[in-house]
Amino acid sequence: MPGKTVKKREVDLVVISDVHLGAFGCHAKELLIYLRSIRPKTLIMNGDIIDIWQFRKRYFPKSHLMVIRHLTGLIARNTNIVYITGNHDELMRKFVKFKIGSFKLVNKLVLERDGKKMWFFHGDVFDITMQYSKWLAKLGSVGYDLLILLNSIINFTLTSLGREKISFSRRVKNSVKSAVSYINKFEETAAEIARSKGYTHVVCGHIHQPEIRIIKSNNEEIVYLNSGDWVENLSALEYHQGSWSIYKYREDLYAQAYRAAIKQPDTLSHKETFEELLKEIRL
Repeated sequence: MPGKTVKKREVDLVVISDVHLGAFGCHAKELLIYLRSIRPKTLIMNGDIIDIWQFRKRYFPKSHLMVIRHLTGLIARNTNIVYITGNHDELMRKFVKFKIGSFKLVNKLVLERDGKKMWFFHGDVFDITMQYSKWLAKLGSVGYDLLILLNSIINFTLTSLGREKISFSRRVKNSVKSAVSYINKFEETAAEIARSKGYTHVVCGHIHQPEIRIIKSNNEEIVYLNSGDWVENLSALEYHQGSWSIYKYREDLYAQAYRAAIKQPDTLSHKETFEELLKEIRL
């Protein structure tokens, strides 16, 4: 069987964020294919992995459960996993410093790699709506989720007609000056605070905008990185052999080939998948 000979891609460090498990827009199947195609030494989940704001008892698909099951499997195999809390999973901040095996839950993380001091945090601390109008942020989240759902329906129709997909939210972000200004200010603020704390790199999520760029702050160069999301961009950050890169699922021929080769049929029902998950985490 070809699935037995497929070699997973080795990566020193992987950062994912803004997965939004439990929300309609989450591309859990694609994320699962990506995670199955790599063997990371360390996996950092930089906030909003589970969307507690949008959580519904009637909507948590099997593919979303399969992602959680895969992550628990990585923990069982002693892969270093760090869960950094975000705003959509802010309830988990009550359990910060929780640690079990190779898994730990934190609000922020500092790593030193190859002489570089890297600061990881989600980034919602810079969002003024989170600080002063959380209800407005949650309302915006619902609207965004509905926009993504509508976008999915329209894209299904477009692909059926042989036409190219479109992204409503990306067009809005790129065309509205205030959105572009917000993103730039977010990145520059993160870099400035990182510089003041003595870090060479700052790694965020939150704004769903994958990026790697050098920002000058007080005559110093700070490397700003953002892992993007798994709602629109289907992106991550990878650090391997001393260098950073942006991973984009839609451009990853290796993952597509891996998916075709393994052909792992998920024969378990939704209920059986959940029961297997409970067994793995020993609840």
